[in-house]
Amino acid sequence: MRFDSLIIGGGLAGLVCGIRLAEAGLRCAIISRGQSALHFSSGSLDLLAELPDGSPVNSPLNALDALKQQAPEHPYSLMGAENVRRFAAESEALLARCHIPLQGSYQHNHQRVTPLGMQRATWLSPEEIPTAPLAWQRITVVGIAGFLDFQPELLAASLAQNNIEVRTAELTLSALDTLRNNPSEFRAANIARVLDMPEQQRLLITELKTLAINTDALFLPACLGSEDSQAWQTISRQLPCALRLLPTLPPSVLGMRMHQQLRRRFQQLGGIMMPGDAVLNAEFEQQNVSAVFTRNHAEVPLRANNVILASGSFFSNGLEAKFSGIREPIFGLDIRAPDRREQWCHEDFFSPQPWLQAGVAVDENFQPTLRGQRVENLYAIGSILAGYDPIQQGCGAGVSMTGALYVAQKILDAQGGNV
Repeated sequence: MRFDSLIIGGGLAGLVCGIRLAEAGLRCAIISRGQSALHFSSGSLDLLAELPDGSPVNSPLNALDALKQQAPEHPYSLMGAENVRRFAAESEALLARCHIPLQGSYQHNHQRVTPLGMQRATWLSPEEIPTAPLAWQRITVVGIAGFLDFQPELLAASLAQNNIEVRTAELTLSALDTLRNNPSEFRAANIARVLDMPEQQRLLITELKTLAINTDALFLPACLGSEDSQAWQTISRQLPCALRLLPTLPPSVLGMRMHQQLRRRFQQLGGIMMPGDAVLNAEFEQQNVSAVFTRNHAEVPLRANNVILASGSFFSNGLEAKFSGIREPIFGLDIRAPDRREQWCHEDFFSPQPWLQAGVAVDENFQPTLRGQRVENLYAIGSILAGYDPIQQGCGAGVSMTGALYVAQKILDAQGGNV
């Protein structure tokens, strides 16, 4: 099988790159091994929240010069400030084309409210997520009876510290009794499948109206809207107060929904998904990837003009930690990581951990090397890249999206095509 571009990894980076290339008319395929990290995310996207030295960032673009001085191998530093600005703006436009409504802008971070009532700087958030400063003086935090992945009392205690009148309440929702009787099934995604049914939404609205008295806003766990935000919008319109949703413990409905919307857009554009497949090995010819072989396609080689590695970090097995060191298992690409195992971690659990900055080493074009030699038709994007800490620096989604669009543009420019 022959493609213009073959993308290994169906997470945020892989899907965004595939969508951009497919929009330009290229024949693309994505090999997706399993669930992406989006299934476990809050649904919010970070661009840059903190510099390596710990300085908080309010305006990500204004912090890029300082970032380059402190972290010259950061993907943003390799890409250049002007490209970060350009592709952050293009990321927002692409998400809009995928019918993913989000609040926020690359110009300034906003503070989203976390499930524990804290505030976290971020770039884009689903419309349902409450953001600071909160506009309400009376808030009711509503839990679901028997649902352990959301703790109303913890959230209420944190909110009360901001001079807000907070109370807690609980939904019973008899339609959830079957799930409630099986704790392993009583998860946000399964609850959402029930509550997305129109007849169950009517019952939910009735119950919420009884809780919406003498309060300015209801905060619920994000157990609505498996496919889009229509359920939240429908319910909100029928309540006398504001309704906001907060992410739960993984798997996250908001993250799963984003993944499905991106995947749907890619396939609508003619992109080919190969779910549940894994790359086993590859052939090289004159410093190019000439063929890729996967588990499901056995002896049938997959060939492409360009191959994009977006297989993720340790979480999705894009990187492997062995006693002999950290390795990239598909191509055996050159890795940038601490030399000795004892340097991978710091004793303080809450301090930035060196292993998080390990990954595939790339040049300014996001092209990796194999035994010191650049692979000419291979690119690497997303969390497999070295040089940044997505947790401490709050930039994981930004690196994935801007890097994906940066590489897509490189491919389009090389082929003389652009839209």
